[in-house]
Amino acid sequence: MTGSSNFQLVPAARKETPALPDAGANPFKIVVDPQMRLQLRRALIDLIDNHDEALAKHYSDGKLALESYKEYIEVFARSLEETMESAEGVSYLLRAVGFDVPPEKVNLRPDLRWKRPLGA
Repeated sequence: MTGSSNFQLVPAARKETPALPDAGANPFKIVVDPQMRLQLRRALIDLIDNHDEALAKHYSDGKLALESYKEYIEVFARSLEETMESAEGVSYLLRAVGFDVPPEKVNLRPDLRWKRPLGA
């Protein structure tokens, strides 16, 4: 991803199981179906596991050279980024939560319509 972004990566708290949503903690959780959010998280975990297994197989088959864990993480992140920037990757997530959207109908550049805080 190039250019400035409105997102910031922060370390995630490690959880054994997804926490039940607290609708009072975040107004977004009231709008978005908690079951859909759980399905999306599971799909993302499956996607991460799939990429990890594929990279491990490529490495063990001698098709991928890695010199360090740092390089593995960089390759892993690139692999995930390429998938999530593809219509097929987004279509996979949509299907995982019950939407049948063919890849050619996926919008890879949706507008981020942030609202200004009141009084700003």
